[in-house]
Parts: sequence; structure tokens; C-alpha cells
Amino acid sequence: MTKKIGLLLLLSIGNFFFSFSQIKKSITTNRISKNITIDAEFDENEWKNAAIASDFIMFEPDNGKAVDAKKKTEVRILYDDEAIYVAALLYDDEPSKIMKEITERDDFGTTDAFGIFINGYNDGQQDFRFFVTAAGGQLDCLATEQIGEDFSWNAIWSSKVKITSFGWAVEMKIPYAALRFSSESEQTWGLNFVREIKRERRIYTWTHVDSKIGAVIQQAGILEGIKNIKTPTRLFLIPYSSFYLNAGETQKTKGEFKGGLDVKYGINDAFTLDAILVPDFGQTKFDNVVLNLGPFEQQFNENRPFFTEGTDLFSKGDLLYSRRIGQTPDFNPVLSNDEYIEKYPSAISLLNAMKISGRNKDGLGIGFLNAVTEKTTASAINSNDNSTRAVTVSPLTNYNVTVFDQRFNQNSSVTFINTNVTRNGSFRDANVTGLLFDLNNKTNKYNVSGGLKSSSIHDVKNTNGISASLDLAETSGKFRYSIGGEYISKDFDNNDLGINFRTNYYSLYSNVNYRILNPNKVFNTFRISLGSYLEFYKPTNQVQSSNFNINLNSTNKKNHYFGGGINVNPFENYDYYEPRVENRYFVNPKNAGGYFYFSSNYNNKFAIDLNPYITHVLNENRYEAGINIRPRYRFNDQFSLVYSFDYFRQQNDIGFIDFENSDIIFARRDRNTYTNSLTSKFSISSVMNFNLSVRHYWSLAENNQISTLNSDGSLTPNSSYATNKNSNFSTWNLDLSYSWWFAPGSQMSVLYRNNAATFNRTINKNFESNFSNLFDNNLNHVVSISVRYFIDYNQAKKWVKKG
Repeated sequence: MTKKIGLLLLLSIGNFFFSFSQIKKSITTNRISKNITIDAEFDENEWKNAAIASDFIMFEPDNGKAVDAKKKTEVRILYDDEAIYVAALLYDDEPSKIMKEITERDDFGTTDAFGIFINGYNDGQQDFRFFVTAAGGQLDCLATEQIGEDFSWNAIWSSKVKITSFGWAVEMKIPYAALRFSSESEQTWGLNFVREIKRERRIYTWTHVDSKIGAVIQQAGILEGIKNIKTPTRLFLIPYSSFYLNAGETQKTKGEFKGGLDVKYGINDAFTLDAILVPDFGQTKFDNVVLNLGPFEQQFNENRPFFTEGTDLFSKGDLLYSRRIGQTPDFNPVLSNDEYIEKYPSAISLLNAMKISGRNKDGLGIGFLNAVTEKTTASAINSNDNSTRAVTVSPLTNYNVTVFDQRFNQNSSVTFINTNVTRNGSFRDANVTGLLFDLNNKTNKYNVSGGLKSSSIHDVKNTNGISASLDLAETSGKFRYSIGGEYISKDFDNNDLGINFRTNYYSLYSNVNYRILNPNKVFNTFRISLGSYLEFYKPTNQVQSSNFNINLNSTNKKNHYFGGGINVNPFENYDYYEPRVENRYFVNPKNAGGYFYFSSNYNNKFAIDLNPYITHVLNENRYEAGINIRPRYRFNDQFSLVYSFDYFRQQNDIGFIDFENSDIIFARRDRNTYTNSLTSKFSISSVMNFNLSVRHYWSLAENNQISTLNSDGSLTPNSSYATNKNSNFSTWNLDLSYSWWFAPGSQMSVLYRNNAATFNRTINKNFESNFSNLFDNNLNHVVSISVRYFIDYNQAKKWVKKG
């Protein structure tokens, strides 16, 4: 018995030791002096003498399984004073079945792909990842364990793909200007290669990435042999010119020219300055506006490239909601009783913006973002004599974010972040500071994260508030768990540059989940989780939100996705936000619901997503239910269509509609919402694409029973209130665009856009008439052409010398 125990102990220690001491793969590269032509031919002699990286290991779905010899991958690397060069042979015994849908940049689509992951400091902290698809498309991203992959980051590099009789080939040139590395004479980089065989839904990596371990970057291999290279001058200029032609039913056609300049400058080997002068965001994607009957504003996605590219540092602590910068004015000027403002400006002009970001070899990340918006006025009209005067609805404003993020032990970090909004004059100023931590043990098995944030608002009444959180988790293995809590004080307010809806509460939450790490006879992936959430209003300790849930997610052997869940709210919830009056609340009853989700394999030409869901208030004829259906069809590698239909029904929903004297008026209402959208793309090549995006949204809410909110959170019928507060809202958006990347980093885009919106209090349930009324004297048109040209300082020097 003692011998058995000793043997088991020895095996356990061996396994423990192996987890720390697994030998990493390495490859040594050679310096070259001759030019390499990026043509996927590999006919230069230098390739013949290059070391080969091979013996890939499956990452998904059967983690750790060796690659089939018929689908082996061989990769070679060379370098010179300007760039590294990558040649990959991707063998496939059925080359005719290689999937190669043509897509625009940073979109994998339905295609095989090859990628290289580079960590220039070999510190396990951040990868620069470059992917090439079998259709010749390019994708690139920054990757960290905390944030994941950020594909908004773009670099300038070259690649070429060729389908062959044995599979396909990739050749890449990645300039040093696209990377970050130390100034040491002898370089050692973290390195991994990845290959996805799309039709089999299999992903392979050069160095084995153990899925039982939460971290990927720390499991990279090693690239050696690069010596005596210099970090290049990273100065890029992107001048642009745009023309807009606007027309509408109620306005004359007018044209407008715009021009400006974006600047990217590498301050040193780690940090980069980005600046935009005279910004132009006229071609950004439209917002999916909805009929918002709730107490909180609608939150929109950020679509402006400057505020999405390389912003992982600024997202720390969820203190930055960049749509605040240049948002619709929200200051109400002081008006006399006989004055009114007929129309507020739709947005505030951004005068300029700049950011500095990066991370040095010691793991210190620094981020600095600053933006200035102009003073914005509206016309106040005197109803007696129709005279007007200018009133300020938004003053000259400076927005600032500063971040210091220190990583250590490859997988842990401590972060300081500060956001500040300073407005000219007597308008409100705001300052928010956060100290955050994200700590993992060496094997990435356990995680402790959280932080403390404080806000300071300088207004008519100065206020200070705090927010604190703590989370404990096991993050590896088949069984994983987490438990945590959060506290937000009454006066914590980060809404000047962030977004936060609920304050004055504390919460507790937990999650336990089980997953398979390798496929079994039925599933490729399978995960089931149990979760709980309890939120308490701090002054009274009443439950204001609660949820207990069980969720299942799985992928079967045919790579169809199935998911579902059950949610139960077993307590009455005291809603302190819906009444819109401090210390007043509405009591929401217990409810339960569930959902189901099915997504068929996108490898098939026809695929469909289906998602029905329902929540029922217990012991009442009150529920909300909906369904989303999204069929898609890929006609060929160039052309595809995706249609989406959403229907959402709320029966006997209860919510705020108005104030009457000192009373808070609620209504029991029926609401129906229909959303139809269509997206399509036609790709002539990976650098030339047409895209269509159409959305029609219609929502109507009919009030059936009016009530007065009582002080105990209950309702009393109100028969005297007679104001019509029904809602009928429709909106239409259409974007048709053409994009051509005519040179590396240089793009011409042409956009036609039309949009319309209507809102009234009349309930008309006829879809056809509502749809036609939407376009009556209400449709606006925009045609725009924009050209952006990328100038690399190093290339420009060569042009000058040749000249």
C-alpha cells in the first residue's frame, strides 16, 4: 500500500513539474542580403537553407492530438534589415476542398487560414498576430490574455497566397515597423504559428497550447537568430480628402468638401503617438436606434476608427465610453418662460484628438488619450416676437484618459487609470480614478481580480463616490468556478466619460461550470454552467435584482451549435430606477424564463441561426417573448446574403410614462417590436469589396391601463389621467458602399446612404401603411467619396533618393 502511495505521489510531482518545465520549441532564422519577392513561389535560394518549423499539434477540437501527415505544415523564416519573411507550405490531400471565401480585411469568413504570433519581448504579455486566408485576405490584431484579440489594430505588411496541387502556400513580409521589440543586439522573440482547416473546423498550432491552461501567449515557442537590427523610424502620414453630397425631401441638395490628416509616430521602440487633425467620421456605420421606454439612455457601439483601434489599455476598468466624445448635446440652457429651442444640434464637432500608447520591455503599458470638442450653440426662439439668441448647449470641452498598466510574472497586472472631463466656464467638471488588479498564479489555475474606483464631480453640488469589486476564480481544468462581489456608492458617477446606470447598491455573484476539453462520441465541445446574481439596494438592503440560471452550450460532431438556458428570479425586486424619482421604487414580481439557440455549421452554403426566448411573470398574465431567425446563404466565394428577423412581444408590461402634479404615472402596456435587416457582400478581390446593410425597425407600445405609483411600490388604477402616451416609432437605414485598398494602407471608399425616422402617438398596427408613411417627406440621402493615402516615412525617403 505504501509503495502505491509513493508511486502516485511521484507521478503527481512529475505532472506538477512538467507543467512548469515543458520544453518549448524553437527555431533559428538566417539573415539574408538579397531581395525576397512576395509571390508564394519560394524560388529564392535563401529559402532552401532556412530551418523548418513543423510537427503541428491540434488546438481545437481534440487538444494535443498530432497533425495528420496528409495535412502537415512547414514554415520557414528569414530576416534582413527591414523585415522578417515567412514562407508556409500547408499540405492538404484534397486541395479542391480548401475553403476560400473572399472577404474584406479583418474578416475570416468561411476560409482556411494561416497565422503567425510574434511577441518581440518574449515576455508572455502581448502578441502581434498576422493572418492570411486561402483567398488572400489579410487580418491582424493585438492580443493579450486579459482583453483577447483586438482586430481594430491595423498594420502595413505584405502577403501572397497560391493554391497548389499539394495544398496551398503563403508568403509574408512583416516590416519591423509593424512590430515592437527591444533595442538589444541579439533578439529572442516569442513565436507561434497557427493553421485552421475550415471544412474540418480544426485548428493546429506549432507549439502545443494546452487548453487546460487558461493562458495562450505564455505557451509560445522561441524565435532566435535575429541580430543587429534597428528599430525603424515609425512615422506614418495618412492625408485624406472627402466629398459629401446631402439631399432630402425638406432640404436643398448641398455639397461639402473635407480634408484632414492622421499621424502615427513611433516615439520609441514601445510607444506610438496617434493624432487626427480635422476628423472626418462621416462614413462610419449607422447606429441601431430603438424605441427606448426605460429609465436609462441607449448605449451605442463605437464605430469611429480612432476610438476603436489599439484601445485595449483605455478599456481597463470600464471607465471609458468613447461615444461621450462628440455625443448629442445634453446640457439644458436656462430659458425664459417665453423661449423655446426648436432643434438641438445632432452632434458636437471634434476639433482634434490624440493618443499615446504602448508597452515597454519591462511590461509597463502607458496610455494617454486626449480629445477636444468645440463650443456648440442652439437658437432660443422667443415665442412673442420670434427673436432668437444663441445659447450654449455644450461648452468647449477637454476629455482625457491616462493609464499605467504594469504586467509581471507574464500573466498578472496592476493598473492605474484616470479619466477627466474639463468644460469651459461654469459647466460641470468630472474626475474618475481607478486602481485595478488582475493576478494569476504561475500555472494560470487561479485568478484574483478587482479594483477600487473613485469619482469626483464639480458642479452646483460637488459629490464624491466610490466603486469596489473583488472576484476569485479557478480558470483552468474541466471544472471552473468564480465568486465575487461589487459595491457602488450613491454618488459614484463616471458618466461624463464612461457609462454606468445603477448606483447605491452591493451585489454578490457566483458561477460553477463544467466543460469537456476533448471531443467525445457526441460532442466536439460541451459546457454547462450554474450561475447566481443578487443585487441589494444599500439603504434598505432590499433585493433590486436577482437571477439564478443554468446554461448549456455545445457543438456536435457536425459542428452545429446548440445552446439553451433557464433563468429564475425567485424574489420580488425593488426597482429604484423606473420611477425616475429618488427613493421611490416599483416592486417587480417573481419571474422565470428560458431560451434556446441553434446555429448550423457556417461551412454549409445555407446556414441558419434560431433563437426563441420567453420570460413569464409568475401568477400574472404578463410575459415577454421573442424570436430571432437569421438565415444566410453563400452563393459562391464572392457573394453572400444574411437576412435577420427579430420579433419581440411584451404583454402587460408595466412602466413609467409621465408625471402628473406630484404623482408618478405608470401604465400597463402591450408592446410589439419588429426588426428586419439585410447584409450582403460582393467581393471582387480581397482588396475590392461591395457591402450592403439595410435595417428597418418598428416598435409600438399601447397603454391599456393607467395607474398611480404608491409609496409602497404598488399601483392604484388612475381613471383621470387622459394624456396620450402611446408610442409608434419607425426607423430605416440603408448603406451601400464600395471599398478599394489600392495600395498598402491606402483606401478609396464610396458610400450611398439613406435614412428616415418617424415617431407619433397614434397606434397603427398595419405594417404596410406604417412602412410607407416612414418615407413620406422624410427620406434623407447622402453620397460620399473618401480617399485616404498611406505614406511611410521610410518609403518616402527612398522615393526622394531615387528622385
